[in-house]
Amino acid sequence: MSFAPIQKSVDDWIKNYTSGYFQPLQMIARLTEELGELARGVSYRFGEKKPKPDEKPGDVADELCDLIFVAVCMANSLDLDLDAEWKGWVSKLYERDATRWKP
Repeated sequence: MSFAPIQKSVDDWIKNYTSGYFQPLQMIARLTEELGELARGVSYRFGEKKPKPDEKPGDVADELCDLIFVAVCMANSLDLDLDAEWKGWVSKLYERDATRWKP
């Protein structure tokens, strides 16, 4: 598994179809927006509140991909290597939380 092709694909799209990455604070706003759309889709699909007759229920998979896209944009704009960062995060998870969830 590697994030490298995903990061490259996003970077290629940004270079070819936009004027560049948003600033970090704008991307935080975009992440928040996309997370809200994902939350609405999950709520409509699994929660008690259903969409109004004129509302679309939202596509959970599509909203999740939107969120991932913006997160990768942020990583790229900050020159983060998600493969290296993920490896470190997983290592921390296994060390710190190895016994946290199971007795």
